[in-house]
Order: sequence, then C-alpha cells, then structure tokens
Amino acid sequence: MIKNNSMPFLIGISSSKEFSAKHENHLREAQELLTQLLSVEEKRTVENTLQPYDEILLHLDAVGNQSSLLENVHTDAEFRSAAELFSQKAAAFGAELSLHRGVYDALSSMDISGADEKTKFYVEKTLRDFRLSGVDKDEETRKKIKALRDELILIGQDFSRNIREDVRTVIVNDAGELDGLPQDYIARHKPNEKGEIVLTINYPDAVPVFTYAKSESLRKRMYMEYNNRAYPKNMEVLNKLIAKRYELAQILGFPNWAAFVTADKMVGSEQRASEFIDTIAGASLEKSQRDYQQLLATKQKELPDASEIHPWESGYYSELLRKRDYAFDAQSVRPYFQYARVKEGVLTITSRLFGVEFRKNSEIPVWHPSVECYEMFEDRMLAGRFYFDMHPRENKYNHAAQFGICNGVQNKQIPEAALICNFPGGDDHDPGLMEHRDVETFFHEFGHLLHHLFGGRQPWIGISGISCEWDFVEVPSQLLEEWAWDAATLQTFAKHFQTNEPIPAFLVEQMHRAEEFGKGLQVRQQMMYAQLSLSCFNTQPEKIDTDALVKTLREKYTPYKFVEGTHMQTSFGHLDGYSAIYYTYMWSLVIAKDFFSLFDKKDLLDTPLAATYRKKILAEGGAKPAAEMVRSFLGRDFQFNGWKEWLEN
Repeated sequence: MIKNNSMPFLIGISSSKEFSAKHENHLREAQELLTQLLSVEEKRTVENTLQPYDEILLHLDAVGNQSSLLENVHTDAEFRSAAELFSQKAAAFGAELSLHRGVYDALSSMDISGADEKTKFYVEKTLRDFRLSGVDKDEETRKKIKALRDELILIGQDFSRNIREDVRTVIVNDAGELDGLPQDYIARHKPNEKGEIVLTINYPDAVPVFTYAKSESLRKRMYMEYNNRAYPKNMEVLNKLIAKRYELAQILGFPNWAAFVTADKMVGSEQRASEFIDTIAGASLEKSQRDYQQLLATKQKELPDASEIHPWESGYYSELLRKRDYAFDAQSVRPYFQYARVKEGVLTITSRLFGVEFRKNSEIPVWHPSVECYEMFEDRMLAGRFYFDMHPRENKYNHAAQFGICNGVQNKQIPEAALICNFPGGDDHDPGLMEHRDVETFFHEFGHLLHHLFGGRQPWIGISGISCEWDFVEVPSQLLEEWAWDAATLQTFAKHFQTNEPIPAFLVEQMHRAEEFGKGLQVRQQMMYAQLSLSCFNTQPEKIDTDALVKTLREKYTPYKFVEGTHMQTSFGHLDGYSAIYYTYMWSLVIAKDFFSLFDKKDLLDTPLAATYRKKILAEGGAKPAAEMVRSFLGRDFQFNGWKEWLEN
C-alpha cells in the first residue's frame, strides 16, 4: 500500500529504461491488487474491496498521467516512444478493469450503509461508470469493447503526434514584410545565411503576425500554414477516430458517440448540448453582426472598395479598430508583461488569495533544463508540487495545458502537475514580452493547476483532483482569468521591463474597454468549434465529410468565408481529447461569470470569498455532483445573467 508518498515523480529516472522499469512495477502491483480483490471470500466491505480497487487506480493514475506528460514534452525520441507505450498499457489495463464483471460484482455487493457520504458517492459514481463502459454486456461484447478502446488509444496518439510534430514554417525574403511587428519580435528573427527570415507556426511567432503584420501576404501565408497543421496525415486518422467511436457507442447501446459522452456530464444529453449551443449562438448573433460591421468599416478606411473581411485579416483589423476607436494599442502593454514577472505575479497573487506558499526547488529532477519546479506549502507542510515548462521547443506539445502527473490522496500522496505552455522568453536574448492574451492564458491554466492541487486531498483517488463532470472543469480556469483584467492586481507585477514603472490604471482601463469589442464574434467562433465537435460525433460516420462540415459551420456561425485549401480540423486537438463536448468551454464560462458576480470588483486581492470558493469548489475535487457544488457556492442553480452582462458590456 502506498503511504505518505511525497517524492517527485522523476526521482531515480534519467533514462527511458528506468522510466519503463518504474511503470512496469506500477502495473505489476496493480495486477497483484486486482488478484487480491478478486480472491476475497468473506463479506465484501470498504476495507477489503474498495480500498484495493482505489489502490489499483492510484497505480494506473501514475502510469497514465506521467506517460501522457512525457510523450508530449520529453526531448528524447526514445523516451517519448516509451511513454507512448505506457500510455497504451495504462489505458488497456483501465479498459480491462472497467469491463471486469468480477470487479463490478464485488463493488456492487459491498455494504456501504454505514459509510460516509464521500464514500457512498464514490461507489455510486464508480458503479455508474462501470455500466456506461459496458460491464453488463456478455463476454464476447466486452472483448469487442476492450479491443475498440485499445484501438482508440492508438488512433488518438497518432492524431496528437501528427499535430505536435508538424511545426511548419513561413519564409520571409523581404524584411519589409515584418513591418508593424514589435521590435523585440524582429530582433529575435534574424535572417539566416540565405538571407531568409524563418517564422514558425508556434504561438509566439504566429499570433503577432496575425495581430500586427501590415503585410497581408505574410498574414495569409501564415494563416494557410497554421490551418493546415497535420494535413493530410490527420484526415485519415480523424475519419478512423470518428468511425471507431461511433462503433463503440453503438455496442454500448447509444445511438452515437455524442449521446454516450454527454450521458455523465452536467448537460445530460447531446440534445441539451445542441440546445445550449443554439441558445448561445442566438444570444450573440446581433452583437457579432455589429462587431463585423465595425471591422469592415475599419478596413474600408484603408481600402474604400472592400466588401468583406478575410479570416487572416480579422486579428489585424481588430487591432487597428482598437487603436482608432478605443485609443488602445496592444503593443503598448507588452513591455509591462515580461514573462518572468508575470510568472512571479501569478504565484504571488494566488498565494495571497488562497493562503498557501509556493517555493521554487531547483534540486528536483526535470525533463528539460528550462523546466522549473515549485512546491506548495500550507501551514509549513508540503501540500503539492508543480512544474513550469513554458517556452516552445522542437517536438514539444504546442498549445497550452495543465497536465496532471499524479492525483493527491489524503495520507497517501501529494498531488503533482505541470503547466505546458508556449510563451515568449526562455532565451537570454529575448526579454520575453507577452501579449495580454498570453497573461490571460497563464492565469487560465494556473486555475486548472490550483483545482488539481486543492482538490487532491480526498480520501479516494477516484474523487480526487479534477474528477468532477467534464463540463465543469473549465470553471476554475475561466474564473481566475478575471484577475488578469483587474488593474490593482496587474499593478502588483506588471512593471515596465526597462523603467520598472507599474502599468498605469488608465492603460488597463483602455485595454478593458477595447476588449469589449469583438465578443460577439468570439462567442460565435466558439460556437462554430462547439458545433463542429458535436457534429463530428452525433451521426453515422459515412455521412460525415469534415471538410464540408468545417466550411458549412464556418459560414453559418461566423461572417467569414471558408478559405479553400485549409483543413483546420486536422489540428483541432480537442476532437480527440474533448471529442463531442467542446461546448463545455462556454457552459463553464456561463457558470464562471455567475460565480464572479459574487466577488467585490473593487477588491479582488483581499477577498474572503476566495477562501469560501476554495473550500466549496476547488477543494471538493469530484466528491459531489458539480450542480451541488454550484448550489453550495451560489445558494442557487447557475443563471445566464452574469454571462449576458459580460457579453453586452
């Protein structure tokens, strides 16, 4: 039995061989526990049945989470391959466990009448998940389910790997094409020996081009490459993913994958998810139309005959509009958002809000020299550990995400997690000046990390960490974004990298006012992604043409025409991870805006409500239904009022 484990996960691991040996041991111990669980002859109890079952999950959690992280970030190809293999092994063991009729019968026969509420909820949730997995099917059907789930793991790995490895470039032969871009951007993109300036499609290179580059040709070339990542490889992979998920859903007794994957979410069904998308799209239509007309009018000041905005122009003309109509230039705030200071700001603010201390520990082994490790202390006791891997490099995950490493369990192990991002900085010649949207992303992902850490003190791993319903998991991350817009909060760390002057309050106000433009367009864009996500999985695979679907939905939900020759779905990683439930981002945002309505906007740094929020939401992990947590914090069910106010302001 694992007890009081606070050791860093890479201790004693410096090679793929050592990594493999450690995780083979985890799987061996899980198998021994399974044998022990099944051999019980006396009356089934929490002690002789639920405890060994939860210990099995603890071992699988370590193998699955650590492998998932390292296959996405490790610099060594052999190590990444080993991690992929153990991701497959953990998933295969998990699939077999979820279909094991003997385990289900053992758990369902326990007498839990005298157990505490958390244990009762855990057992109810576990038995429901077993049934959703198909444990009540006959043996032959369970074998088919297991085979499909194993195959889907491999397909998902192919999909993610193809995105990760396809870092395309855009070649600039005329330095004049960089006109409009920030000076520090130009300085770190020197011509090579051929006189070429090579830009990648990673965020720190691509986003400034879309936002600031005056050259339409450069913006369009970047758009085409950015929206063709993993093409054509992932076309076939995505078709397989869709077909195999449909087949699995059918075997499990659902009409399609969307119906299956929404069955255990807050939303409850694919129909309700579709209705939610329609509600949000309808509420934002008028504002999106006003936004677009403003954008077109801005372009017409430069090109009077212009009749439309192309997708590669939206960021550029949005920035021009904010300069002219809102007196705000996004480049004016970049000098205040130096990566190192933003990092310290996020740590200091959240430490203050939630009553914990973060300490950097340079002695802990990491997977790359740029990675930093921090430990969280509460009442002078070690309570969690996390890693920052925050800058782009070859063969690294190229978006922004929080990766769980291990879930904390009370009196057994502390939670560990990692933030994997792609921000400017990490180079001695680069001051690491961030866009404000990068700052917002940092707060967002750190919100996930805090949820993982604070929720990691449950008595059972099955309800620990971020184990609530999936369409609730974005609430903590989206709520924490609010602090990235508060002047008093920003002034604690946003200081000019040359003069050390704090960001002026009037500049934050200008930024906030300018951000009000474009919300309608942004929401409709999100609903396009949500509907694409749902539509890929709510019908028969042979009826799905993802190219045609992207074109139809882009022109239905946004005012921009589809750009022929692009295939954004091949790099839409959420089609693997979130599958049909991308709607969850907006669903969670509605709840987050409702939560934020309770906070005193005049004092976000010293608010006692933060402690209440931590206790009633973050610390609960998955120990009760999300709807119950919402009612506990709000005193009622969530409403749309806060979201509507945000949209219209």
